[in-house]
Amino acid sequence: MSGQRIFGVTGWKNAGKTTLVERLVAELVHRGLMVNTIKHGHHDLDVDQPGRDSYRHRAAGATEVAVVGGHRYAIMREQEDATLAEVLARLAPADLVLIEGFKREPHRKIEVRAAAGKPMAPDDPNIVAIAADERPADGTLPWFRRDDIAAIADFVIRAAER
Repeated sequence: MSGQRIFGVTGWKNAGKTTLVERLVAELVHRGLMVNTIKHGHHDLDVDQPGRDSYRHRAAGATEVAVVGGHRYAIMREQEDATLAEVLARLAPADLVLIEGFKREPHRKIEVRAAAGKPMAPDDPNIVAIAADERPADGTLPWFRRDDIAAIADFVIRAAER
C-alpha cells in the first residue's frame, strides 16, 4: 500500500478506537518513534469557517488551501472520496502511521471491542488482534486488554507492515 509502516485500529462506534489511538501515539512517541495518524470519518469534514479568508479562497474555487500559523499548518483539499493511498502519499515520512477507520482497506488492524462486544468483521484476515476488556469467545487472535497500552504498542511495532 505504501512504503511507510502502517497499522490500523478499527471497531464499532464508541468502542474506544480514538482513545486507543491517542494512548498508542503517546506511548510510541515516548519510545522515540515519529508517528503520524489518519482518521477516517463518515461525514463531510470542514475545519474552516464561513467568513475566514481561507474559506473564501475555497468558496472561490481553489482546489487546495494551506493555512499557516506560528506552530502548525493545515492543508484542505477539495476532493471526492480521497483514498487511503492518496492520503498516505501526502504525509511526511514517519516511523509509523496509525490509521483509525478505513476498515475495508487491506492493512493489518487491531479491532477494539467494548465489553461483550460482537466482532465487527469476523472473517477479515487483516484483523490480526483484538483489544477488549474481556477475553473474546472467538479466541483465535491475540487478545489485549484495552488499557494494556505497552503490550499493544509492542505488538503494533512488530506487526506494522511496510
